[in-house]
Amino acid sequence: RWQDQKWLEERENRDPLRQPINVYEVHLGSWQRVPEEDNRSLTYPELADRLIPYAVEMGYTHLELMPVAEHPLDGSWGYQVTGYFAPTSRFGTPHEFMEFVDRCHTSGLGVILDWVPGHFPKDSHGLAGFDGTALYEHEDPRQGEHKEWGTLIFNYERNEVRNFLISNALFWFDEYHIDGIRVDAVAAMLYLDYNRKEGQWVKNRHGGRENIGAIEFLKQLNETLFHYHPGILSIAEESTAWGGVSHPTYAGGLGFNLKWNMGWMNDTLRYIEKDPVHRKYDHHLITFSLMYAFTENFVLALSHDEVVHGKRSMLGKMPGDDWQNFAGLRMYLAFQMAHPGKQLTFMGTEFGQRDEWSENRSLDWHLTQFPDHQKLQEYVRTLNHFYLSKPTLFTNDFDWTGFQWIDHHDQDNSVLSFIRRSADEVSDPDLVFIFNFTPVPRDDYLTGFPESGHYSKLLDTDDPKFGGSGYNQQQQIITSPQMWQGQPHRATVNLPPLGCLVFEKMAGM
Repeated sequence: RWQDQKWLEERENRDPLRQPINVYEVHLGSWQRVPEEDNRSLTYPELADRLIPYAVEMGYTHLELMPVAEHPLDGSWGYQVTGYFAPTSRFGTPHEFMEFVDRCHTSGLGVILDWVPGHFPKDSHGLAGFDGTALYEHEDPRQGEHKEWGTLIFNYERNEVRNFLISNALFWFDEYHIDGIRVDAVAAMLYLDYNRKEGQWVKNRHGGRENIGAIEFLKQLNETLFHYHPGILSIAEESTAWGGVSHPTYAGGLGFNLKWNMGWMNDTLRYIEKDPVHRKYDHHLITFSLMYAFTENFVLALSHDEVVHGKRSMLGKMPGDDWQNFAGLRMYLAFQMAHPGKQLTFMGTEFGQRDEWSENRSLDWHLTQFPDHQKLQEYVRTLNHFYLSKPTLFTNDFDWTGFQWIDHHDQDNSVLSFIRRSADEVSDPDLVFIFNFTPVPRDDYLTGFPESGHYSKLLDTDDPKFGGSGYNQQQQIITSPQMWQGQPHRATVNLPPLGCLVFEKMAGM
């Protein structure tokens, strides 16, 4: 008995792009386990009891679940689907999964499912050679097989195949009331030569490398989903510079309303993993994303893919000693929140998981007994709720009017500063962000400000309650009317090591 009618009605009339979207990506089988019962995974009802209250308390707006459609191999993480219309029985029954989604909605959480129309496994109980012929796939392996994954590619040119996939996506919205899909590996669908050498692929009818059937399928998919379910999210994991992924189909786009920003993720992780003494030589890595930030509706995703296969955990990526690891991660997560775009983080990042993620075991929740990890978790909770409380950070993510550089040239000090602006500048004051990407404090650092008056410090990632040094003691600063860094006013700020400060003009001051 669904209890989420109010949620669905409100969703239908909402513009998701002007709402806060802060996604907690979860692998249901390894979020928590029950060690005293042979290390088994939690069931859907147990996840509803534990995961939902935790995500709400931590300030996330959506859960993104790695694929829950039935799949034979745990090691595929759900990305090799055999039962497209069945939530996996690993954690319970279909009705229990429905109840999980219902309880998410009644708690104020949206649910996004990873959905995999790009390929399917060769298991004989799946779709491969379904009637003894290449029914869902292509006969020619140059068109119909991903060698590196050992999987088959759908034949998107066939009406029946497109109909099967689109009806499947609709099924999850209709029957399970989900709020969005994240479409996996879109680049592998769009390009016929994806990860293939010359002679291993077949050109399209125009002699090009684009998969015309897949392009038409994705457009038809999104048009259909938004027709029946306005207000939902359709998100592309697309890693190339394909134009218009998140633009409407009537404007020549693929029709998604969000796209993962893989460029931002790759560049900023390369930057943040460097020893701070070398960051000044690669300052462009932290600033370049603003060259294209408004060409698509981007999600800044720090997903499961960044914490496996020798890439280390997010905390483990940070250079320096233990104190600098935590300080660097706090600063980096603040940068993710401050940067235009919606955001996603993978489970475990919020409390400083030290080991890489594995689908075979629980996150290391015992770490939250230790002060450094406790304080990081408290920091992430504070950061998330700060984001939810400031429309300036989510109402104007996809337009230049929502962002202005103060200074992006100070590579010698590895300092960045910028302004975020709301869609409603009258109600929501500007936020000024200043980042120091080195462990060296900067006293009396002269910074431009957009207005005169008193500014209060709203957030300091170096606060002792978060595990920081407490270097900055300026609860307020007063600007003077002198031009600096392109701004009409300026003030001196003491910048903490590996820290971010956020200021807001005080009302009436």
